[in-house]
Amino acid sequence: MLFDEEMMLLAIEEAKLAASLGEVPVGAVITDSSGEVIARSHNVRETTNDPTGHAEVGAIRAAAAKLGSRRLTDCTIYVTLEPCPMCAGAIMNAGLKRLVYGAFDDNMGACASAVCLFEHKLPFKPLVRSRVLEKECGALMTDFFRELRKDPG
Repeated sequence: MLFDEEMMLLAIEEAKLAASLGEVPVGAVITDSSGEVIARSHNVRETTNDPTGHAEVGAIRAAAAKLGSRRLTDCTIYVTLEPCPMCAGAIMNAGLKRLVYGAFDDNMGACASAVCLFEHKLPFKPLVRSRVLEKECGALMTDFFRELRKDPG
């Protein structure tokens, strides 16, 4: 298995943890330049009542704290779902070198689907790889929302 796929499996573990808490199942992992995992996170919007409680934001905060720097220029973030505009902005502001994500988000995706912030003239853009374990990542979302919408009676 390739390294990006291995890291996405870790992000999927985080997404499953989010789902077990009743959160939308999105997980994120950040690695440093040597490939060491330096941060992991998952959505916590519902449990913390924090609209910024996205997996990417949590992972970026944890990685910055671990490295003692807001600049994550030699790091890669792995996310199960295409980042939204807020998270794409956070990725750019952190200076992450690479973004690897699984499933596309037609509603809020800001890297290819709904909009693409990285197409604009901005001072920093990460290298992007999409569709890594796309089926597995997409199934997390589909299954979660199918269960959520089931008729209880």
